[in-house]
Amino acid sequence: MNKVYGSAAEALDGLLRDDMLIAAGGFGLCGIPELLLAAIRDSGVKDLTFASNNAGVDDFGIGILLQTRQVRKMMSSYVGENAEFMRQYLSGELELEFNPQGTLAERMRAGGCGIPGFYTKTGVGTQVAEGKEHKDFNGETYILERGIFADLSIVKAWKADTTGNAIFRKTARNFNPPAAMCGKVCVMEVEEIVQPGELDPDKIHLPGIYVHRLVQGTHEKRIEQRTVRAA
Repeated sequence: MNKVYGSAAEALDGLLRDDMLIAAGGFGLCGIPELLLAAIRDSGVKDLTFASNNAGVDDFGIGILLQTRQVRKMMSSYVGENAEFMRQYLSGELELEFNPQGTLAERMRAGGCGIPGFYTKTGVGTQVAEGKEHKDFNGETYILERGIFADLSIVKAWKADTTGNAIFRKTARNFNPPAAMCGKVCVMEVEEIVQPGELDPDKIHLPGIYVHRLVQGTHEKRIEQRTVRAA
């Protein structure tokens, strides 16, 4: 089975539709599946729900889909540094399901493992807990969080072999593996694709069984905040 495609648009062919739930990898500006996000924008699909740690910035990441009004709802942890996100949310144009960061990662991982829900203390007594089932264990209260089962996962890896076994670099590893796990179909963009056997098995972060399609491309190396010393 050939998993390698010639472009992001080809890798997404036949997978996109309106009203999808898409799990997207990335942490800040690291590990963003930018080629796949651009292809989703160009496809014209709309009313999308994204499960992602953050919503990018105004001209990068999921931010480009907010600009074109293709996103209906965000399931996120960090929503700062995006003026268009703020404008749409405050005006009621965009839904937000806010998740503590660890809870969001575990919801993705749970979905990838077939776990429909789990109990956590995180968020108890806050707005995060409103409307959720509460249960006491050993005299302490927990809330029920549900696993995320996405229609599609889009992620970015540093290096992968042609079967999809992947390695992520540094901070990009935070959300990409659980995001990849929880989708019915996972499409991964990679900086470098190698042949099977070229990667050390002990260094694989995501087994290829989770990855259905691959595309290699050139990626932009962004710095989120640059501070320099005065001359």
